[in-house]
Amino acid sequence: MGHIRSFMDGIGFFFQGLRWVARHPRWWLFGLIPALVVFVLYAVGLYFLGTNALEIADWATPFADGWGETARNALRGVVGLALFGAGVVLSVVTFAAVTLIVGEPFYERLSEKVEETHGEVPTGHETPFWKSIPRSVKDSLVTLGWVLVFTVPLFFLGFVPVIGQTVVPVLGALVSGFFLTVELTTLALERRGMVRKSRFALLRSNKATSLGFGVLLFLLFLVPFVSVIAMPAAVVGATIMVRTRLTAPAFPAGGPNTGPRFGGDPRSAGDPRFGEDPRLGGDPRFGGRF
Repeated sequence: MGHIRSFMDGIGFFFQGLRWVARHPRWWLFGLIPALVVFVLYAVGLYFLGTNALEIADWATPFADGWGETARNALRGVVGLALFGAGVVLSVVTFAAVTLIVGEPFYERLSEKVEETHGEVPTGHETPFWKSIPRSVKDSLVTLGWVLVFTVPLFFLGFVPVIGQTVVPVLGALVSGFFLTVELTTLALERRGMVRKSRFALLRSNKATSLGFGVLLFLLFLVPFVSVIAMPAAVVGATIMVRTRLTAPAFPAGGPNTGPRFGGDPRSAGDPRFGEDPRLGGDPRFGGRF
């Protein structure tokens, strides 16, 4: 029951974000700008993929040239459909990452505004925009690599009868949802001085909440244009989740804006979630696989 409650809590954080943008419509419109730009680019790319899927399938299956027409067309139709489906899933998974990179100044300011309405804004880890882009791209590529590690096997399992139509879509939604949460919580967690390995570890330790938040967004992002409308609320909800669930809301003894959760030195506070080197007081479990 605890995992179910945490999963439902994760869903609830998105609706908290939705309520926040409903009360602050100007900030919702502000957050729509980069999402709309990226959506148009993705729509053009998917249109191109959809109109050329069969040609790509023909090129990818030369071994079927000698088959009967019915079998050949059936195979290439399935391959073309699978290619387009993979493109849709990949666009859903990467939409948040690309939008956050393109619109980082927008969403950084939006996330800070959310923090302001909930109290003190963590400080001490500000990075100039031009310096943050290479790091954001690198982190997103690493995340994409892990997405492919899980989704490529699921892609091929999708051709297995019964399993491919039942188990695989569920696993795909769980994997995609988790990594959506990874991307959307990056801004708020980086503000607290957490690097990629620590962020992954923290989300793994709160897996049910992370999945509840991300799976709902994955399903919403499958609906055309909903991803654009929901993106500002997703950023807000992720910020609220980081502040109220993933990191302690209380100020440390040194006062506001000190300590690891609010931009202070994580090693001096000995917070295991922030230390990657056990010699510095960190927990070695959080220098994990990611």
